[in-house]
This record gives sequence, structure tokens and C-alpha cells, in this order.
Amino acid sequence: MAGNLGPRSTHSNSITSNTAKQQQPATLAKRLLFPHLSPGSDLPPLFASPTCSPELNAEAYDFLALALRAFVNTWWTKITRYDKELLPEITIVLTTVLRTLETRLLSTDFSLFMFSVAPALITQHYRDYRHAASKASTSYAMGGAIPLPHLFHQLQPHVAISPEGKIDEEYFRQAFDHVLRSCLPPQNYTPEAERYIVREIILKVLVKDVIPRVSQPWFIQRTILDLLGPSLDTDLQTYRHLSHTHHAHFSFHSLLVFFLSAVQSISGMGLALVQTYKQTLSTIKLVNHSTRPTVNQRRASEPWRKARPAPISPMRNARSISPPLSSYASAASSTLSLHADIPQPNPQRSSSHYAREPLTMISELFTMYERFATSAVMHMLCMICAATTPLMDRLLTHLLYTRILCASSILFVLRLSKHTLFPNGYPGPPPIDPTPEEQIIIHQQLVRRLREQVPAFLAPVLLGSSPERTVEEMIRPLGDAGCNAHLAVFLLDALLLSIFPEMGVEGSAGNADVDVAERLDDDGIQDWAPRLSRTSTSAMTL
Repeated sequence: MAGNLGPRSTHSNSITSNTAKQQQPATLAKRLLFPHLSPGSDLPPLFASPTCSPELNAEAYDFLALALRAFVNTWWTKITRYDKELLPEITIVLTTVLRTLETRLLSTDFSLFMFSVAPALITQHYRDYRHAASKASTSYAMGGAIPLPHLFHQLQPHVAISPEGKIDEEYFRQAFDHVLRSCLPPQNYTPEAERYIVREIILKVLVKDVIPRVSQPWFIQRTILDLLGPSLDTDLQTYRHLSHTHHAHFSFHSLLVFFLSAVQSISGMGLALVQTYKQTLSTIKLVNHSTRPTVNQRRASEPWRKARPAPISPMRNARSISPPLSSYASAASSTLSLHADIPQPNPQRSSSHYAREPLTMISELFTMYERFATSAVMHMLCMICAATTPLMDRLLTHLLYTRILCASSILFVLRLSKHTLFPNGYPGPPPIDPTPEEQIIIHQQLVRRLREQVPAFLAPVLLGSSPERTVEEMIRPLGDAGCNAHLAVFLLDALLLSIFPEMGVEGSAGNADVDVAERLDDDGIQDWAPRLSRTSTSAMTL
């Protein structure tokens, strides 16, 4: 009889574990987006990449469920309380869109945008702002009658923005329509009512809420303050208080503590140098052996396919909750546009010189060309980067995809967005803009924090005789919302052209996946980016 207790105990334990797994409370995503799934089953993958972590998949589903509950379920339950299929159907469409965007993002080399286009646009913004500010009180501005945003708009005209900084909604309405045509399945893009609703929601969020807010000077200054972290004033005061206490009560014990602290500091510095040396060698080896291919390398290694009609995806079942992976793949493949032959890349440009534009941007931000010491330092850095161009290109690309555009960063941004937008599971109150007095305080804090970042013995060399004035000159070009709106529009244009390069090519309906940077390869990257900000004809051809 005792021999029969073992199998029964094992069987009872398995039944108990299965029962406990089924009795676990269902998550919000499972209750709203997949109501027909069994309690013990897992959510289907939201992303197509097999390397996507389950944690990222769960956080993305949680964010999606919170957004649909807050902005869709609130009015849909007033129309009908019994139809529970709207949110699952929206989830199916959003999954297809996210997988298509994921395919686009994985095939895009963001090194060109991050290290060449964006720094060039920021550099041009600073130069044009200072050039317009120098004309504000001269005869060019009719003795000050023409405001600064109008002078700046003459230097950076764009069809999507007015001289006052007002954004043209029709421009981005057409741009988002192209994005929807590239991402939505045909059966969801064809109905005009559905497409218009989605397009206007994206337009309202981005054009009326996001861009006007991020263009405000106080928002940019507060964002830089948050990135710099807390001030060091409290730590310095504590250190000074402790130092004063030790000096007031000098003894053999305090001398011994000082000696041991010095030994610990020296040993810690030595260990830090050894660790830095090992980390540097490891990073160089990793960069030399495994690196993400650049735009030119990918274009030279990949054979371009002939133009062919896009396959038509099968129609989904209107009542399906979790379609199979094959339907997602077919829907994503149906959104791929036509391919066309393009000229071969220039073999003379094997290096992209990614370090050149960031150094130029730093020189322009801190006006290093106006001082001999900083100009000599910058020329020295440029010569070092020019001598190690292939290594710098691989190193910057490696750091971009391992430190910034990585799964941990995406997960952090997703969690931060969820806690910011839905602090208690529902949308929080709208943020209150700071008063003019608070904006002045934010500006003064930023000037002080930026000044603290430079050591005192290097400040006269790097920032000149008046460090505060140099920091003020660095912040001033970001002090006008109308001018900042130009920069935001140009950066958004460049980002859309990086992900959807066919938007910048005339006749984009039949020439998709053609890299604009590749077509402008003969002119060089350095000349292409300023041209985006010099003429309105460089805007996206829709």
C-alpha cells in the first residue's frame, strides 16, 4: 500500500500545479485583448523577431491594453456593452502594423541619421539662428520691425511650417497617409473611414500635442536638466562639513583614517585604470570582429531585386482573436512596396566619417572657433578621428546598437512611458506648464549645471574667460519656440526618410525602398544634410 502512495502524490502535485496556474488572475492584456484565451495560456508574440524577450512582449501588451482601455473602451462601452470584439480586432491590426514597422526598423541603418544627418541639422540650426539674431536690429530687419522667427524662416524655409512657427497639418496628413499605406493590410487601408480616423488621431497627437510642446524652450531646458541628473551642491556641502569637523578635532585617529582613505583611493584608481584598459581592448576586439554593416556595405553586398507585384495577403476571419503567425507574415509581406534598380554605390566612399559631424556640432554649440585654445583642441580631435576613421565608424555604430538602440533601452522607455502616461492605470492629469518665473529658474539652473560639468581648471581653456557667457550662448539658439519648431520638423522629415526612403523620391509609388542618401551619394553626406534645411524642395515628395 505504501508503494502506491508515490505515483498518487506525483499525480496530485501535477494536478495542483495546473490548477494553481489556471487560478492565477488574468492580466489586463489577456482580459481585454484576448478574452477567449484560456487562463493558463501565454500571450502570442507581439513582435516578429525571435530574439525579443518575453519581458518586453509583456510590457508592450500591458501598455497597449492600458491605452485601448483609456482611449477606446471608454466610449465604446457607451455605444454597446455586449460587443467585446472591437479591442481584439484593433489588437490584430496593431500587431500587423508593429511587425511591419519592426521589419522596416531592423532593415534601417540609423548610424547615418544619428551621426550625420541629425548633427548637421542641429549645427545648421545654430548657425542660422545666430545669423538671424545678428540681423535682428539692422536694416535687413527694417530696424527691428521684422521679428526673429521671420528672419530665421527666410534662412530655413519649409512648406510644412509658417514664419510664425505654425505647422501645416496637410503636409503631415499626406505623410502619415503614406505610412499607413505602407504598414496597414489592404483590407484595413481601403476603407476610408477607418483610415481617416487613424490618421487624424496620429496627426492630432504628433502635430498638435507633441511638436508644439517639445519646441518650447523650457521643455528642452528641463529635459537637459533631467539628463544631467541631480546637482552636486548637497554632496559638496556634506564633504565640506565633514572636512571642517575633521580639522576641528585633529587626532592620531583622523590621521590614520586619512592615510587609509588615500591608500584606498589610489588602489581604486589603479583598479579603475586596469578595468578601463581591459574594457577598451575588449570593445576594440568586439568592434573589429562583429559590427553592423553600414549603408554602403549593405548596398554593395545585397543584390537588388527587380520590380515585382506585391503579394496579396489572405483575408482574416472577422471574429478571430489570435491569428496564426502565417497571417501576420503574409500581411506584413503584402505591405512591402515595389523594388527598383538604383545606381551602384560609390566605391571611393568606403568610410562614412561618422565622427566628423558630431565634432562640428560640438564646435558650433560651444563657439570653439572663436577661441584659439578650443580651436586647437578641436583641430587635434579632428585629426585623430580622421586618422582612425574606419575604427571610429565601427565604434560609433557598435555603441549605438549596444547602448542606445538595444532591448534594455526600449524596455526602459516603454516602462517610463507607461508610468508617466498611466500613473494609476488610467491617464493622469495634463501637465501644467511652468510660469514665466519658473521658466527663468529652470534656465538659471541649466546654466549652473552645465557650468559645473566642466572642471574649474579647464573652464578658462574650454569655455573662455567668461564661462557663464559661453554657456548662455550655447542655450540661446534654443530659446525661441518658432525656430525650434523648424528644427523639429526637419528632424522628423529626416527620420521618416530614413525609415521610408521612398517618400523622398519622385514617383514613390513605384520606387520604394530606395535610399535617398544613396541617390545623393555623389554629393556627400555633409552637403546633403544642410540642403534639407536650406530649401523647401528638399521636403518629402508625397
